Amino acid sequence: MADSTDLSALMRRARQGDDEAYRRLLGHVSLWLRAVVRRGLVAAGRGPADGEDVVQEALLAMHLKRDTWDETQPIEPWLRAIARYKLVDHLRRRGFHDHLDIDDHAGSLASMGEADVGTAIDSQRLLAALPERQRRIVEEISIEGRRAAEVATRLGMSEGAVRVALHRALKALAAAYRREKP
Repeated sequence: MADSTDLSALMRRARQGDDEAYRRLLGHVSLWLRAVVRRGLVAAGRGPADGEDVVQEALLAMHLKRDTWDETQPIEPWLRAIARYKLVDHLRRRGFHDHLDIDDHAGSLASMGEADVGTAIDSQRLLAALPERQRRIVEEISIEGRRAAEVATRLGMSEGAVRVALHRALKALAAAYRREKP
């Protein structure tokens, strides 16, 4: 991220409860993720149509796993690992394996995939606290890998309404996470 903004400092402040720092961090990371995901999809021979779904999955992972980031290290490599993991996962779910050189990144991907049981249980508990419709949207898009358009059809909503509900759910998850953090 060739920005002069110190994302590591923003994340440290956000983890201490600074909502403005967290908002700024999400803004910077969202823009960066969109570019990374777009390039990854194009490199895999795919169009950018599913890009926003991958970005939302990566943001959710960042929300739910931010305690796994080591504050003594720069945040960018941690974010790159999340972005790569979510992009690879997205492409695999859609049957694209040929364009991915997983072995080059196996170490960083493995560390992201080996979440401890406590984190998994906390994530499930936080999801369970969401209103039913928001929970279903987060689960279907971020966990099951469905596209927003598909979820919209399944729930009888517009795609835009699904994206708004997903954004609100992610915001609620982040707020709940901050309240529970010791």
